[in-house]
Amino acid sequence: EARDAGGVLAFVSEQYRSGGLTKSAVRQQLLAMLGLYQELRARVRVDGVDVVDGATWLYTTGEITGRLPLLGWVSVLTWQREPEVVRREPGGWRLFGFQD
Repeated sequence: EARDAGGVLAFVSEQYRSGGLTKSAVRQQLLAMLGLYQELRARVRVDGVDVVDGATWLYTTGEITGRLPLLGWVSVLTWQREPEVVRREPGGWRLFGFQD
């Protein structure tokens, strides 16, 4: 496992915008979590994929856990069947967001 924010963010489009978040805001949140927790783990399950008007919607369920000194492993974030728009860009598929 690596604490590689750049590697994680490589899967997020430069044009990402979703629920008021941009790629820059996602970067800040990720760096804050990496600074707070000694270790982070993410488990993500793909629940479904739909293509609507040419956009690819990916539905996932998952949990992010982090390890804190003295406390051990704690749940940081959980979600169930949350949608996200993805698109094919040079180099592969990336999170694109709802563009709201």
